[in-house]
Amino acid sequence: MALVAVVLAVSASVPAAAQTSGTGKDPLWELRPTNKDVRFRGLAAVDRDTAWVAGSKGTVLRTTDGGTRWSDVSPPAAAGLELRDIEAFDARRAVALAIGEGEDSRIFRTDDGGATWTESFRNPDPKAFYDCVTFFDHRHGLAMSDPVDGTYRILSTRDGGRSWTVLPSAGMPPAQTGEAGFAASGQCLVASGPKDVWLATGGGATARVLHSADRGLTWTATDTPIPAGDSARGVFGLAFRDRTHGIAVGGDYRADQPSPRAAAVTGDAGRTWTGSAQPPPAYRSGVAWLPRTHSGALAVGPTGTDLTTDGGRTWRTVDTGSYDTVDCTRDGACWASGEKGRVARLRR
Repeated sequence: MALVAVVLAVSASVPAAAQTSGTGKDPLWELRPTNKDVRFRGLAAVDRDTAWVAGSKGTVLRTTDGGTRWSDVSPPAAAGLELRDIEAFDARRAVALAIGEGEDSRIFRTDDGGATWTESFRNPDPKAFYDCVTFFDHRHGLAMSDPVDGTYRILSTRDGGRSWTVLPSAGMPPAQTGEAGFAASGQCLVASGPKDVWLATGGGATARVLHSADRGLTWTATDTPIPAGDSARGVFGLAFRDRTHGIAVGGDYRADQPSPRAAAVTGDAGRTWTGSAQPPPAYRSGVAWLPRTHSGALAVGPTGTDLTTDGGRTWRTVDTGSYDTVDCTRDGACWASGEKGRVARLRR
């Protein structure tokens, strides 16, 4: 069973309150009730007003008024599937990924705000298990599967997700024994700029980040200091401010296990990674750079939100609410989503 399946076991007993635990100057999450009892691990923030969330039971919601109202725009063909990632280009166009073994892994696209959806990919290989999707621009994107026959499998689109092809595996390094990705936050595959993309792993002997500078044709793999070694530990989420500066977060998703080294940083496009001097205190599944800052970022997980103001070297907890993923926009907005239908927007 792929690692992405076991993250469902993250404790549901985490308190639902979203109260700040920092100072009066800390950013605050403001809940935007969805009236849904599903877990939203997929999040695509477009701007301060518009956001999409995707989650369990094939659910997709969209808001265009800052979260005051949510429209249920779930793809009918995704009923019962686990939607773990969503990428949105604007208020009308989005691509959603369903995860699972074999045909449960599917990709859906909408061009009319979710009024209608087209299934643009259904996985025909029972050995494949797709985890994440990312886009370089409105046309070019990739999706990744856990290893098939010893290497990660990469899908590519050149038409905004309307069609997909499997890329050759010749440029992909061998996977470690037991290694795979985590579909925990939609951030196990992230792009920055026109050609750079990074893939996060766990479960093997080491937690690695793979980097491609040619849209997924060739890759290099680098070990990170985030612990791995079993199917519950590794790198769960990545964020890049530009093509060189990145943050990795993760740890051990099990609530009764410590995560002493839950974050790492790179300043050379992922060729080397350094552990945070003061990492988050627990497992974190999502991370995002704060807009309009040079070195600010947020990391989220089921036990809280942490803030860094020095590029990921040190972190401090500013909120104790449960979130799985976080996304920020160019106009200065940040959104987070997670269990029990929780969605919030940051007040700064």
